[in-house]
Amino acid sequence: MGIKLHNLKPSEGATHRKKRVGRGIGSGHGKTSTRGHKGQKSRSGYGEMPAFFEGGQTPFIMRIPKRGFKNPNKKEYEIVNIKVLEAKFEANAEITPEVLKEKGIISCDKAVKILGDGELTKPLKVKAHKFSKSAEEKIKAAGGEVEVIS
Repeated sequence: MGIKLHNLKPSEGATHRKKRVGRGIGSGHGKTSTRGHKGQKSRSGYGEMPAFFEGGQTPFIMRIPKRGFKNPNKKEYEIVNIKVLEAKFEANAEITPEVLKEKGIISCDKAVKILGDGELTKPLKVKAHKFSKSAEEKIKAAGGEVEVIS
């Protein structure tokens, strides 16, 4: 006949009857319903504590010292140096954040800042959110164009 989902049964003796609590003194599970006397575990709603709950003790996150300040408005930039542009692009290429992402030079969608580390020998048209002064000067000196994206 073979095993089918509809005729699967646990082995003999492997299952137990459900414990019916709070059904009178004669059942052996009456009165306190197997919870013992008093205390947190005897109360209703006991199992619903969040994972970080420490039994009423001051939680760890409140015990540790806190220093400094995290600016919620901080602008973060992906940084690209002139030497990278020199190595990865041909003369007169148009460079935008999308092109940089396609080539794997930047990884996420943050704003892009071009820094002036390295030398530039070819004219490039660079569009970025921010430029350092030295980067801007080097791009213009090589005959390229700088465009700031807002």
